[in-house]
Amino acid sequence: QVQLVESGGGSVQAGGSLRLSCAVSGVMYTTHCMGWFRQAPGKEREGVAAFYYGGISSTYADSVKGRLTISRGTAIAKNTVYLQMTSLSPEDTGMYHCAAQGPPCVPGTAAAGYNYWGQGTQVTVSS
Repeated sequence: QVQLVESGGGSVQAGGSLRLSCAVSGVMYTTHCMGWFRQAPGKEREGVAAFYYGGISSTYADSVKGRLTISRGTAIAKNTVYLQMTSLSPEDTGMYHCAAQGPPCVPGTAAAGYNYWGQGTQVTVSS
């Protein structure tokens, strides 16, 4: 059974950084895609980052390229997926969800393809 639990959200000023964590169980990175999505009030859910093929390949939304990085933990943290966020702006405010897809994994950040979701962690960026 796949379970995803996010943590690490909070309030930060513009220009600041946060690292989100997703505790993962029931997922094999070689057969599943992992992604981070966000949803702001009144807006559609947006895929911001995803990795696949065991973490070898990743993809990002144009709006976050160069500022957000998705990665998987190693050693004792191997069952954790991270989203490192830097140079945050108020436009990054939203509920951030970790998600898993597969098997099989169809690479990408389209939300419709993901079949397992966490409850989310709130990120608020003030100007």
